[in-house]
Amino acid sequence: MSAGEIAERFDVTFGAVSQHLKVLRESGLVTLRQDGKKRFYRADREALGPLAAYLQSMWATRLDTLAELAEAAERAQRPGGTDS
Repeated sequence: MSAGEIAERFDVTFGAVSQHLKVLRESGLVTLRQDGKKRFYRADREALGPLAAYLQSMWATRLDTLAELAEAAERAQRPGGTDS
């Protein structure tokens, strides 16, 4: 993703995201690909080592929670607001 796309997902300034990406890039945890004027960042799973598995499990948990919330909202919209 580009820095702007990443910044849109967080409640922080673009400058803060840019600074964090610089630190991650300098530490080798993300790679940078330039396409014209745009810069695209990608996590380097190999460099992340065991942290990569932890981050993936964290996202899996959040995605499970999101699915549960979406299903609950869908059930609430059904006539009568029940599971039946």
